[in-house]
Amino acid sequence: MKSLLNQSSIIMFSIVRLLVTFASGVRASNLPPATQPSPPKVIQVAIYEDAGSPEISTVAAENALKISPSFHCKRVTAQDIRDGALAGMDVFLQPGGSGSAQAKKLQETGRENIRSFVKAGGGYVGICAGSYLATSYYKWSLHILNADVVDHEHWARGFGTVQLKFSPLGQAMLDQSKDTIDCAYHQGPLLAPGHDKDLPPYEPIATFATEIAKNGAPKGVMIGTTAMARGIFGKGHVIAISPHPEKTDGLDNIVRRAVEWSATGEVGHIHPPTIRPITLAEATESVKASIKTPTTSP
Repeated sequence: MKSLLNQSSIIMFSIVRLLVTFASGVRASNLPPATQPSPPKVIQVAIYEDAGSPEISTVAAENALKISPSFHCKRVTAQDIRDGALAGMDVFLQPGGSGSAQAKKLQETGRENIRSFVKAGGGYVGICAGSYLATSYYKWSLHILNADVVDHEHWARGFGTVQLKFSPLGQAMLDQSKDTIDCAYHQGPLLAPGHDKDLPPYEPIATFATEIAKNGAPKGVMIGTTAMARGIFGKGHVIAISPHPEKTDGLDNIVRRAVEWSATGEVGHIHPPTIRPITLAEATESVKASIKTPTTSP
């Protein structure tokens, strides 16, 4: 009798073990296969290359992006933009130079195509002249950022290095370890909130903590004005950067983060650079060009 009970126990244990194994296999087969996080999308960036932007400005902006595999850059002319070259792109980057000259070369059709691109969800990053172009201040501006230009009469206030003070938002967004940095400045706009009722207010990212007041520009005006701003136009994201982080060694990451945010509305998902950043001196030598002051307009 005892032997029979032992045999029964062994049989029951085997059956239970078989059922558990079977159930585990069913559960495993019903589970989706393990997946690895998908790599960040490569952001397609169109960079303006035409009248109003010296080649060094285009090259410096391009160099800040192409060292990371998260970006693919394509240079476009004003005619390309008029012909619809922004279709399929994620971001349009307007580099430094002369905003009014860029607007003139783009013509009304080109400017409207940029507006339509951003309104439909594309990103816009304007550096220096590209910030002038983004504002709602001039008749020739794109009117995609609700911003005025302070002391526009003295736009040619000089070149030099200025200190920028980041807002908490800007410091986190642009991944800066310090809240104050030194940055190259080449007569970019002093931004202030605009008065366009059809546009939402912009968010300050950084302000000027020091100033340049040459060529008759009054002192005490520049400090505290907005140096970097972000805003929304339709479904798209807009960033205006008055100074030149792409022409300041060690600040190229600002351009990458700005382009990422303008493309996706988020930051922190791009690949880090895979090659050493190119210095401004190297970029200047590569195109054999000098940075010249525009003589007629901002």
